[in-house]
Amino acid sequence: MKVFMDEDFLLSTDTAKELYHSFAEKMPIIDYHCHIQPREIAEDRRFENITQLWLGGDHYKWRQMRANGVEEYYITGDAPDREKFQKWAETLEMAIGNPLYHWSHLELRRYFGYGGILNGDTAQEVWELCNHKLKEADMSARSLIKQSNVKLLCTTDDPVDALKWHKRIKEEESFDIQVLPTWRPDKILNIEKPDYLKYLKELSRAAHIEIQSFQDLKKAMGKRLQYFKRMGCRISDHGLDFMVYAPAKEEEIEKIFSARLHKKDISAKDATSFKTACMLFLAEKYEELNWVMQIHYGCKRNNNGKMYEKIGADTGFDCMGDVASGTQLADFLNAVNERKNLPKTILYSLNPKDDELIGTIIGCFQNSDAVGKIQHGSAWWFNDNKTGMRKQMISLANLGLLGNFIGMLTDSRSFLSYPRHEYFRRILCDLIGGWVENGEYPNDRKTLEKIVKGISYKNAVRYFEFQV
Repeated sequence: MKVFMDEDFLLSTDTAKELYHSFAEKMPIIDYHCHIQPREIAEDRRFENITQLWLGGDHYKWRQMRANGVEEYYITGDAPDREKFQKWAETLEMAIGNPLYHWSHLELRRYFGYGGILNGDTAQEVWELCNHKLKEADMSARSLIKQSNVKLLCTTDDPVDALKWHKRIKEEESFDIQVLPTWRPDKILNIEKPDYLKYLKELSRAAHIEIQSFQDLKKAMGKRLQYFKRMGCRISDHGLDFMVYAPAKEEEIEKIFSARLHKKDISAKDATSFKTACMLFLAEKYEELNWVMQIHYGCKRNNNGKMYEKIGADTGFDCMGDVASGTQLADFLNAVNERKNLPKTILYSLNPKDDELIGTIIGCFQNSDAVGKIQHGSAWWFNDNKTGMRKQMISLANLGLLGNFIGMLTDSRSFLSYPRHEYFRRILCDLIGGWVENGEYPNDRKTLEKIVKGISYKNAVRYFEFQV
């Protein structure tokens, strides 16, 4: 019987162990998609206790606590932090097979030196150990990033954001880790939302353009894109409930936009046509800017109406959507490619049944513009577990070139999430090592080193053209 989480955790063959320890383990981290708040980096936030650092904003953990029958008072409510931590420790006992069990213990080992097991009985011991450790100088936000061997990270930022915290970070010479903004224009596209007109006013102020038409909207987006570029942005990201492609003539889009400006109801069809027009316009701009376009789709959000009204969005009540999106996705990429060359693009679906679909679509648009120009994004959200990661990589290997994959991201709001890269790398090395030991790939150490180091770090540096 193997010891729990020893140095060869998740590595089941000798080749897997060699690949991980020799090639993957020490590679730096490029975290090209996360939801960390730049203000917390700029202010070098310190955390009073492990609950603030671990449970604040982490809807992954909140979902599991609800599944364990924990009252909301101890999850997002006003319960004392010590009591919230106790409830999480008791929940973790039941999380056998869940990636949170592995992530939590990896984080305890890597940042706090705790080699034991967190459960209801050990909660007080772990609470005291972690809180004592958090008082040390090297446990601030920036220090946690540095000790994680992160070279560059990209936050997620709204087009109206002044990016003042990015400015402050960039100006401080003592912090040499790059923190770059990512353009996330979801609110521009969401014309059907009740607060859309209020948001347009914010965009008008940020761009110094009075938005009275769709043409004005495009001008405003163009100005903000240029501002983000000056601030070092190289990536866009779109969070779509479903992949949109319903093209319409420019005059139709103007009518739809005008109707919304005059507070008229917008049909679902009109909303989709408007979003398509925005996506087509933005994709062209990304190509001009030499940006990477990320598209995350397939999430059905805010399913529990009562809880959404009570505590809002991004609190653990989203699920996979089940929508037929392959035709729309392929047609959208083709339309962009015909209007202007398709930018480098990363595609993520929240539904793992789309892995093969994405794998076949990306093959239609690869060319010599870049190595692996169109990427099948890493297993995302509900899929960033051992099963989901293996499935995504096997699908990519079956239908494309796994060796050109740009690898893992945290997609997290926590400064303790970087062991997810370790978790991914161990799974990657175990998968490849198994193929080698089974005689499915030669034991060519030079090529294996190139593949493993590439997927762990180097491919992302090349793909995004980061200067690190």
